[in-house]
Amino acid sequence: MKKILFILFGLCLNAGIYAQQTIVGDWMTVDDETGQNFSIVRIYQGADGLYYGKIHKMLVGGDDLVCVKCVDEDKNAPILGLVIIRGMHMEKGELRGGKVLDPNNGKFYYGKIYLKDGKLVLRGSLDKMGVLGRNQTWLPAPKEE
Repeated sequence: MKKILFILFGLCLNAGIYAQQTIVGDWMTVDDETGQNFSIVRIYQGADGLYYGKIHKMLVGGDDLVCVKCVDEDKNAPILGLVIIRGMHMEKGELRGGKVLDPNNGKFYYGKIYLKDGKLVLRGSLDKMGVLGRNQTWLPAPKEE
């Protein structure tokens, strides 16, 4: 009986860990140059079935920052609430396609997002193959109270 309970407990524990290992949710971005936590990005699935990510909370710089270098409808838009991940689809456990906006320079990049060791890896690149680009590692965001 103890063995059965131990096995059931282990299965429940694994299911709980697996449930937390999802791209959808809140992620803390980390500045590449300073290593400082910059913002919380909320990744979600839209009504169109595609995936998006918007800046949900600013951790530095205040809530009044605007995207000065952005173009078109994003020009001078508040960084808080800005959708920076757009139109990605799930393929083999990764988000692919779509585009990723870097609010620091206002440029869009091809993107790929996947999980590695409980962290989110965002690969932004100039080319669709992902050769000319760089990775950012985001951390799970602390739960809001």
